[in-house]
Amino acid sequence: MPPSDAELATQALVEEGKYRFPSFCSTDAVTLGLSLRKRFRSSSRHLKGKGLVISIQTIAGHTLFACTVGDLGDVNGVGDVSLDSWAYLEGMINTVKRTGHSSFYVEKGMSAMGKTSQAGDSSTSRISGGAFPIWLENAPCCPIAVVTCYSGSSQDDHNLVSSTIRDYLAKLRRDSQIYAPSMPEQPPTPIAPRGENVVTMF
Repeated sequence: MPPSDAELATQALVEEGKYRFPSFCSTDAVTLGLSLRKRFRSSSRHLKGKGLVISIQTIAGHTLFACTVGDLGDVNGVGDVSLDSWAYLEGMINTVKRTGHSSFYVEKGMSAMGKTSQAGDSSTSRISGGAFPIWLENAPCCPIAVVTCYSGSSQDDHNLVSSTIRDYLAKLRRDSQIYAPSMPEQPPTPIAPRGENVVTMF
């Protein structure tokens, strides 16, 4: 039996709590964006002709990374992505900015409560999976950036973003352990017997 909308919403919320960055800079955004592109290009959906648009923005709206996987169309008008793709993507980003949560969590949470959003298909907000907030470990007040992918499949887009962030954070942890400087061993501190003074010669 497939998971219910409530279970999917809970899982997305758990991911938001677990996938937090020690820091986040433009280099992280580029590396993460290229990882998303590479992972999608090796997927069965891309092999079947699907395209993707990717955007990583700060919460203030500054673009750190953006690219298209696919083309708008060839001479017969068939394309991997459409002109609407970027508008949909911006609507998903706005959903994260308004709620502080992934667009997939908002979508499944509303569905679990039997609610629909009239703003879901507007030009300013879109309730569809694929936009994920970037939180810092020591800054719980609000996310600092949004990672977004749009290919037309809410579940697939969310899974692509969340799994890529998960693997990137795991790599950061492994690298930090490899390159962590070793602390020099400290000599034991001499303990003076009662009533005596100990003089250490250096």
